[in-house]
Amino acid sequence: MSLDLLVGVSGLVSMGHALFFGLAGYVLALISPEYDAANIWIVLPAVLASCAVLGLIVAFLTIKTSGIYFIMVTLAFGQMAFYFFNDSDFAGGSDGLYIMMKPAVMLGDLQLLNLEDKHTLFYVCLACMALVYLILRMLLRSPFGQVLVGIHANEHRVKAIGYNTTRYKIVSFVIAATLAGLAGFLAATQYGFVNPSQLGWHTSGYALMMVIMGGAGTIFGPALGAFVFEILHTFFESFTDHWLMLMGTVMICVVLFLPNGIGGALLNVVERFEKKNKHIQTGDNDNG
Repeated sequence: MSLDLLVGVSGLVSMGHALFFGLAGYVLALISPEYDAANIWIVLPAVLASCAVLGLIVAFLTIKTSGIYFIMVTLAFGQMAFYFFNDSDFAGGSDGLYIMMKPAVMLGDLQLLNLEDKHTLFYVCLACMALVYLILRMLLRSPFGQVLVGIHANEHRVKAIGYNTTRYKIVSFVIAATLAGLAGFLAATQYGFVNPSQLGWHTSGYALMMVIMGGAGTIFGPALGAFVFEILHTFFESFTDHWLMLMGTVMICVVLFLPNGIGGALLNVVERFEKKNKHIQTGDNDNG
């Protein structure tokens, strides 16, 4: 959903979004005690702040570009981070780092949540996803969100009526980077492991495929796309070692037959249903 804020809403196609996803995991691993649970009220703000600061730096250096140039520059930043962590001994090199214990959610001496319990962690992740969705929906309905939609549609017109589009895109990029950091924090908490591959271009590519499959610009669509993508990934991988060929075939079919993705198709069905009901109600009123 964070990538959809860039791709579907702001019109910024990034191939380096995994940079913030992977960075979050490394920050969590590096600042967590080796044999003790980290305090979530310390590590989570540190993770989000790190991703926001790096997002601001990357946005400041890349936001003046557009189109293929923006894609390539974000890809370059992601690969730079990949090789930095891959070649750094303090970060475990290509082997990565382990997070021995999940963060503790404590209020004084009272344990609020036990993230070591997989069911609790599941519901925490589900609540975070719902919260992020609500935040993004409110953001899109705000004047700020409407300006982003306008920038995506026609940036020159938005500039002509007096908006500083560069500032809006930078803020959008920072928000997306921070939310990607939240996802990376939850993933690192779940798996207890971080690896340089989580910052690589293929992870960014998977996220972009989820957005396209789910429906760019719908916000809820990429969540559906992620669900479908992972289900297909698990099935195809158990079926053949060449699962990427099958996934590529699915993506081609989605682009050809569902250009607006799963979310867009669902919205079209709802819209048609509402129009049909409205037409029936109008006919009943005319008969009355």
